[in-house]
Amino acid sequence: MAGPGALWEALWALLPRTKEELKLELGEKVEGSVVLLLQEAAELFYGDRRRECLQTCEVLLDYSWEKLNTGPWQHVEKDWRRVYAFSCLLKAVCLCAPPGDAASVAAALKACDMGLLMGAAILGDILLKVTAVLQKHLLSGKRPAPGPSQEPLGLKKARSDRVPIPDMTSERTVPRLHCPSLQHFRKHFLDPGRPVILEGVANHWPCMKKWSLEYIQEIAGCRTVPVEVGSRYTDEEWSQTLMTVNEFISKYITNEIPELKQDISIPDYCCLGAGEEEEITINAWFGPQGTVSPLHQDPQQNFLTQVMGRKYIRLYSPQESEALYPHDTHLLHNTSQVDVENPDVERFPRFAEAPFLSCILSPGEILFIPVKYWHYVRALDLSFSVSFWWS
Repeated sequence: MAGPGALWEALWALLPRTKEELKLELGEKVEGSVVLLLQEAAELFYGDRRRECLQTCEVLLDYSWEKLNTGPWQHVEKDWRRVYAFSCLLKAVCLCAPPGDAASVAAALKACDMGLLMGAAILGDILLKVTAVLQKHLLSGKRPAPGPSQEPLGLKKARSDRVPIPDMTSERTVPRLHCPSLQHFRKHFLDPGRPVILEGVANHWPCMKKWSLEYIQEIAGCRTVPVEVGSRYTDEEWSQTLMTVNEFISKYITNEIPELKQDISIPDYCCLGAGEEEEITINAWFGPQGTVSPLHQDPQQNFLTQVMGRKYIRLYSPQESEALYPHDTHLLHNTSQVDVENPDVERFPRFAEAPFLSCILSPGEILFIPVKYWHYVRALDLSFSVSFWWS
C-alpha cells in the first residue's frame, strides 16, 4: 500500500486549490444557514482544521439526509443532493489526512459511495475520481479486518438447495438470432416490438471470463451498494438497505463501480435509439439462486445480458395487460399481482389464457425486452446480469 502521504497528495491534486475555487453553486431552495455552514466547513478544511471540518460535515450530513428522505425521491431538490455530496467529499478527504490508516480510508470510501448514491454530481464528478484513488489505495495493500458481524467470504452462504428447472416443452420459446445486422434487428424486432435472444454478441466481453465471486470481491468488495432484501419486491418483508459487496456476498451468497463497467460493452443495437450513449442506463443485478423479479414492465427498451448463471424468463405482450392483473396502486401499477409460476386461478382467471414466450438465458446471451413488455425472471443459479435501458 502506498504511504498515507502519497494518498493525501493524490487526493489533494483532485481538489480545487483554494476555498474560493470550491464553487458550491447552491440555489435558493437551500437555507442560508446551511450554505453558511457548508462554507464554514470549506474554510476549516483549507485552514488545516480537519477535525473541526469533520464535525461540521457530520452536522451537514445529518441535516441533508433528512431532506433527502422526506417524500418521494423524484421530488427531492437537486441542490440538497449537492449539499450532501459536498459534505461527503469533505468528510472523505479529511478522513484520509495523514496518518490515514486502512480503516479510515475504508470509511472515506464509504462516504464517497454514499455521496454517489444519494448526492448529485459536483465539480466534474469529483467523487468518482476520489473513489478511484481510494479504491486503488485499498487494493494495493491489506484491507481492514472484517468486523464481528462479517464472516469469511466463501460459497457456503450461496443456497445449495436445488431450485426447480421449469418444464418448457409445452411453452413457446423466444426466437434466437446469431449476430443479426442492425437493419435486420430494427425491421424484425425493434420496430414491431418483438423479443429476441441475441447470440454471439457478448461472448467476447471481458466480464464473461473474468467475473466470479472471487473477482467481484477483489475488485468491488469494499464498495457500498444498494441491496434488495427478500425474494421479490412485492413481498411484505421485502426491504432495501446499504451494505458493502463483501457483506452482501457473506450474508446472502451488486454502477458506481467503474472497474466492473470496463469489462462490458454497450451493444451496438443501442445506436438505433433516439437518445445519446450517455442516456443509456446500465444496471448490474447480482443475487443468489431462487431470486425472483415479479412480472412487471419497464418504460424503456432493455437488453438483458447474462454474465454468470442462468435465468428462467417469461415474456407477455403489452396487449395482454388486462389479463395480467396489474396492481391498482400508483407505486406498483407496472407490476402484476399474479405469482406467475403458482397462479391463483380463482382470483385471476384470465391469466391462464394469456399467451407468453419463455426462455432460459445463459451466460453470453442477450435478451431484447421491448418497451412495456411484461417480464418475469427467476434465477436458476447464483446469477450476475447486466441490463441496458435505452429509448
